[in-house]
Amino acid sequence: MTSLKPWAQGPFELLLHAEEHYLNGSDHDRRIALIGFDESIEVSISVYLSLDPIQRNGKVYEQAEVRTWTKNYHTKLDFFYSELERRGVEPVVPKDHVIWFHKHRNEQYHGGIKGIPDKDTVDGIRETAFWVFATLFDIPDINTLIQAELRKKSGFVGDRDEKIDKALDSTFGLIEIGKNLYYTSEILFAVDPNAYFEWGNEIINENEKVGIDENLD
Repeated sequence: MTSLKPWAQGPFELLLHAEEHYLNGSDHDRRIALIGFDESIEVSISVYLSLDPIQRNGKVYEQAEVRTWTKNYHTKLDFFYSELERRGVEPVVPKDHVIWFHKHRNEQYHGGIKGIPDKDTVDGIRETAFWVFATLFDIPDINTLIQAELRKKSGFVGDRDEKIDKALDSTFGLIEIGKNLYYTSEILFAVDPNAYFEWGNEIINENEKVGIDENLD
């Protein structure tokens, strides 16, 4: 596990699990990712409010307020957005958007809806979950942290190789996930670094057999 504080490990595990499904990308995975990211938002806020002041940079809240904030999902969002105001921080995702994402989560989880959540909804709740966690637990680069942990879970810890990056990206190009484009090397190294090296070296070896110069653009 990462060097996160012990009380941040639970919410982070939810984020990590949801991210694995998000990257897998099947219809089923998108549903599970939506539910997981939504749950992570709620758990991140609940855990933060349960901490002692020393565990949250000395911030103190009245117990009566905490009891009100922890009543349900909506009151937890009330706390988070009021906390942003207290810190003088502009929201990354509007509150009404988060409520919309949560409604879709409830339809998937409680309503028996068989439809697949659209990409914008899954992308939006993912962005929100990352942002809420990073804000409350003071994480400067949540994306790097997630990618590092995915590499550890795959059984490999190491760095990317420029030659392999070039071989993979020139062969497979860009991959669209949600509304974003990623290099094949970037995604493959994050989710399966062993395959990253295996496939990359195979391409390099094949190129060498047919005399393709890797230094050429």
